Amino acid sequence: MRKVLVVDDSASTRALVRAILEDASFADKVGGCEVVEATSGFDAMRLLPRGPYDVIITDINMADINGLELIKFVRGSEHHKKTPLVIISTLAAQKDVERGLALGADAYLTKPFKPEELCDTCAKLFDGQD
Repeated sequence: MRKVLVVDDSASTRALVRAILEDASFADKVGGCEVVEATSGFDAMRLLPRGPYDVIITDINMADINGLELIKFVRGSEHHKKTPLVIISTLAAQKDVERGLALGADAYLTKPFKPEELCDTCAKLFDGQD
């Protein structure tokens, strides 16, 4: 079973991502996931030692430690630097996407996104680990 850390200050977004990744109809794509939720970048940093995680999914706009700062921290960490990162954000401008990918995100999805997009993205990242 894959372990995914979802970092977003929106409870509804965390619940949506959890529902998609734990949905049996997508199990053939993602192979079953255990989802761990973090309510902020700070909360994610507290949960990282409880990994390893197969994928980290993060929002950008969060109050204490934003998603870009979290990505920078993860990429600089000896234990987590190779963990695939996905940004899910309302920021849809090309410059935002380029900035997120340049900092080390492996994929960038804009809200609203389709469940299939998230599953396909995670499946590709999981396949890259096997």
